[in-house]
Amino acid sequence: MNKDLGLDQSGRRRFLGRLGLAAGFFTVPGLYAEALTLTPSQTEGPFYPDRLPLDTDNDLLVLNDSTTPSAGIVTWLGGRILDARGEPIRNAVVEIWQADANGVYLHKGSDNAGKRDPHFQGFGRFLTGSSGEYQFRTIRPVPYPGRTPHIHYSVKIPGQAKFTTQCYVRGEAGNEKDGVLKGIQDAKARASLIVPFAPLPGSKAGELLARFDVVLGFTPKD
Repeated sequence: MNKDLGLDQSGRRRFLGRLGLAAGFFTVPGLYAEALTLTPSQTEGPFYPDRLPLDTDNDLLVLNDSTTPSAGIVTWLGGRILDARGEPIRNAVVEIWQADANGVYLHKGSDNAGKRDPHFQGFGRFLTGSSGEYQFRTIRPVPYPGRTPHIHYSVKIPGQAKFTTQCYVRGEAGNEKDGVLKGIQDAKARASLIVPFAPLPGSKAGELLARFDVVLGFTPKD
């Protein structure tokens, strides 16, 4: 699922290097297991793709062999899948899906489906290794009527129920009005879903970096 990260070898190295920058840029020193906040679950929503694309890798900007990139602000999105102790989880299937730059999902029931960007994959998968890290190249999420910008997540681990949540953009005015986000009563848990989408250091194309760690409320059996 993550073979070559959906990129050529030079692209793979560049991808990993940029996400390495993200790790250093967003890591908070002294983050111990007792300080971890469990990631709150959220609804899957009505727009999980009703027909998966033929290409389901972790580069959502290039669909199959197309040479035309999708519209939107390029974002390098990564993080870790962790257990309740803060230990990385291996072999977790991480899925993301989101609306394109026009606010349209890869779903026939999505509003303005006729305006969907045909070059945006809309959905991607990644299988974590021993570090628990996942990586995607996608676009900065956009608002659409009734919702603040967000990216949907699903984490599938053998022997565990599927976990779903959503990731939000720090600083978005719509966050204060979004009913799904506001539905999380605990302020610390709610804040854990809202992360910076910050400028990529050295990028001349306005690319962004975002890091979102998912902390699950269980500890795998030894």
